[in-house]
Amino acid sequence: MSSDKQTLLEIYRTMVTVRRFETMAGEYFAAGQIPGFIHLSIGQEGSSVGVCSCLRKDDYVVTTHRGHGHMIAKGADLKRMTAELFGKKTGYCKGKGGSMHIADFSIGILGANGVVAGGLPIITGAGLSIKLRKTDQVAVAFFGDGAANRGPVHEAMNMAAIWKLPVLFVCENNQYASTTPMHYACSAGDLYTRAAAYDMPGEKINGNDVLAVREATASAVARARAGEGPTFLENVTYRLKGHYEGDPQKYRTTEEIEIWRQKDPIEHFGRMLAQKKYLTKKHAAQIREAVQAELSEALAFAQNSPFPEPGDAMADLYSNP
Repeated sequence: MSSDKQTLLEIYRTMVTVRRFETMAGEYFAAGQIPGFIHLSIGQEGSSVGVCSCLRKDDYVVTTHRGHGHMIAKGADLKRMTAELFGKKTGYCKGKGGSMHIADFSIGILGANGVVAGGLPIITGAGLSIKLRKTDQVAVAFFGDGAANRGPVHEAMNMAAIWKLPVLFVCENNQYASTTPMHYACSAGDLYTRAAAYDMPGEKINGNDVLAVREATASAVARARAGEGPTFLENVTYRLKGHYEGDPQKYRTTEEIEIWRQKDPIEHFGRMLAQKKYLTKKHAAQIREAVQAELSEALAFAQNSPFPEPGDAMADLYSNP
């Protein structure tokens, strides 16, 4: 897995893009311009970008209600994503799905899922498809520490193990299942140890270290492509925002949030790049400006796009109308 200067700078740019997109989404939701609910992944960029940096365009991904970062890291179109959040006809779901239902089969994204752990049976099916078609693709399921206690996770892991499917189970342990702390809800101290029950490798990673995530993912991907079966990765990270935008967050302290803010994955990676003399302050500013220009264009596209017509409500309900 190449980690040359250009690759590392591209990873940094993608992390900045995820952060800026999420920040923008939060601001416009607070202003009442984005309907429904949104769940932001600010603070978790090391996990999403680290994993997706190891994937090909034709590899499959399922994500969660907190999935904007995975989408962007896999290469989703920012204009169509933004339009979907705004409920516009030019969005990925033509404005009818919103934040939790974005999919793009052309780049292997089989969809976000508002149902906790709902994506894991889907990705296991994708893994079986890969095996039956005898390709060397990989299927990746992102899920949270809360989902790790759901039945579909264990069913999917068992099936993937007995059939040696090319699946990566990526648990983004951000410390909270909605408002319930992980240390209360999980009997074992570490989630990755559960992999042993299914005879698959399991690894705990600092999810705020994008290169550590990338290294572990690259190894798991190589193993999957070689036909050696699934892997469980526990990326330990933290969401700096609430469970949903507007969450009063009475279940945790501002001191705790500040401790994790000091572990910001983008700041950490930026300092590392600066030490390598790959990234100057000027270059970092230029990257931020370029990202902001791209997001401004996406925002303008969304704001200037039309809402769906009432008659569009019945469209796309059936595969063969």
